Amino acid sequence: MALNFQDRTIIDFRDKMRGGGARTNLFEVTIEYPDLLGLPSDPDGPKATGEFLIKAAEIPASNLGNIPVPFRGRVLPVAGDRTFDPWTVTIINDSNFKLRNAMEQWSNFINDLQTTQGVINPEDYQTSATVKQLSREGGENPGPIDVLRTYRFEGIYPNVVSSIPLDYGATDQIEEFQVTFNYLFYSVPGAAGLI
Repeated sequence: MALNFQDRTIIDFRDKMRGGGARTNLFEVTIEYPDLLGLPSDPDGPKATGEFLIKAAEIPASNLGNIPVPFRGRVLPVAGDRTFDPWTVTIINDSNFKLRNAMEQWSNFINDLQTTQGVINPEDYQTSATVKQLSREGGENPGPIDVLRTYRFEGIYPNVVSSIPLDYGATDQIEEFQVTFNYLFYSVPGAAGLI
């Protein structure tokens, strides 16, 4: 079937671009820290949270494995098990090192720097986190921010707390570091079939 160029115009493209497109810089990350860190549960208290200091994150990747089944010189691909790529966030370091300290303590409770001992029950060191993709549509000012989609990670714990480079020549820069988390699975609350 031939396509007509007059049905593929910039106006048609614009009309399909609902909401102007989702923006990579409109997101929010919330990490629930394990109780073993002893951080205050009061949201108005000095709890180390990442809503504003997490500079970069990602919407998670998941992979379906492949089982090749040979048959008479051909291969039938059969879907295998699902795996999840590690999830990485980039954190802006404040002068209190609040989030850096939380991540280092969390990692240390799992495997102590000196003794290699740590918490052995996964339910004690694994928690949850969410990534919210936010809308740029504005209502009354100030009004609520619409959430386009939420990804909830279950069973996260820090696998890697990256280095912070220090350099005399690095002027006009704020420190940042990355934390890579392993997790059990993610869910997408409210999305059909992905709850």
